[in-house]
Amino acid sequence: MASLALIVSLAVCAVGVASGLWGLWLWWRFDADQRYWVAVRATQVGALALVLLAGVVYIGGDKPDGWLFWIYTLVPIAVSFVAEQMRLIAADQVLERRGLEGAADVETLDAAGQRGVVREIVRREIGIMTTSAFVIAFLALRVVAERGGL
Repeated sequence: MASLALIVSLAVCAVGVASGLWGLWLWWRFDADQRYWVAVRATQVGALALVLLAGVVYIGGDKPDGWLFWIYTLVPIAVSFVAEQMRLIAADQVLERRGLEGAADVETLDAAGQRGVVREIVRREIGIMTTSAFVIAFLALRVVAERGGL
């Protein structure tokens, strides 16, 4: 079971790095791709799977030598939650920065202005989720390092 935790940790790290690099590319290009959000969700699901597997391994009797293992295993869930909350307020921040009250104000802009607002919101969301993917990947890699104590 402990070797399965190692494999899952490596998989979460790989998916996190891949989605992070993809997000970095999209962010840099001011581009949006619906498939990117699937990769981000895969990273988050992987982090959840790692927590659940670590719990099963713990119940099965393989206990880690140190508490750092649990920090590296549980913090990605908190990172995902915080990133989702930040993503939700990204639109409000962009609108506030531009002096717009809401969707009704955005509709008064010309087509280019509306596209600019949407692109800025999406870029901010991609930046947030890309950062979270890299953090999750790093923490999964730390789980691999600490897994030696399992």
